[in-house]
Amino acid sequence: MNIVVTGGAGFIGQALVRRLRGLNHRVMVADRIATHDSSIPCWTGDLSFRDAPHQAIPPGTEVVIHLAAATSVLGSIAHPITVYRDNVAVTQALLERCRAIGVKQFVFCSTNAVAGTVGALPICEETPLKPLTPYGATKAAGEMLVAGYASAYDQMGTILRLTNVYGPGMHRKDTIVARLMRAALINAPITIYGTGQQVRDYVYIEDVVNAFVLALEKPWNGPLVVGSGTVVSVNDLHRLTSQVCDAAIPVMHVAAPRGEMPAVRVDVTRAHAMGFMPETSLLEGLSTVWDDFRRWYQSTSNQKAMARSNN
Repeated sequence: MNIVVTGGAGFIGQALVRRLRGLNHRVMVADRIATHDSSIPCWTGDLSFRDAPHQAIPPGTEVVIHLAAATSVLGSIAHPITVYRDNVAVTQALLERCRAIGVKQFVFCSTNAVAGTVGALPICEETPLKPLTPYGATKAAGEMLVAGYASAYDQMGTILRLTNVYGPGMHRKDTIVARLMRAALINAPITIYGTGQQVRDYVYIEDVVNAFVLALEKPWNGPLVVGSGTVVSVNDLHRLTSQVCDAAIPVMHVAAPRGEMPAVRVDVTRAHAMGFMPETSLLEGLSTVWDDFRRWYQSTSNQKAMARSNN
């Protein structure tokens, strides 16, 4: 198929594009930054610009996988107008472009943050949308736009609600896994919100890619919750990462900011029924991420050393 992946140069996007090309799909990337692989067609620019959707999604496109977004929860609190533009206005403009040229399927990358605080209950596809932050609200709005276009026009609107995605290639991410890895590399303390007893669901990048491939092979309308189906506290994640890295990572506990979800448990029953089954355990995945971080750190250290010697 002819597929456009917005945000295809990002963390999830790079892994997804590699897999899609391996499956012989014809893939084009639309992103603010260029891909590292010059063999991949790439439209580079800001999707919020007026004519960007027309340039980024050419006629003949059959599927658009929309990953591009402002993803910082705290950033959305500080800059709600910007996150609205990037996450809602852009999504609507892309959907309208898809409607105009007859794109068959729009796959939207969403998040469990659309659900907000649900206590001890697991988040499922029927959980009411009660986001705690502008970020969660913009993703909920994106879901509603996708559903509206799917209902009104002849277009498949597929939504994947992801939990906390981790894996190789997340060196510059500001998630807890990435921060733990960087702290272990440079022997620095890590900041943990509150007591650290809050629980999360961590899902490995290649498992997430499997879910997107499933969305192309067995298209559906509406949301699907995608996660590992198991939870671990932030304190236990710290302990496991310290074990994998063989490092005593110091911890500083600080007050949790507004918008911090006290618990994220997800019900992946529907995903399992559709054929999605995570294959990578947390311990195995963290080990792979640690190996990747060490290679990245060594590479960047060598580059900095060479730059100093050339000066």
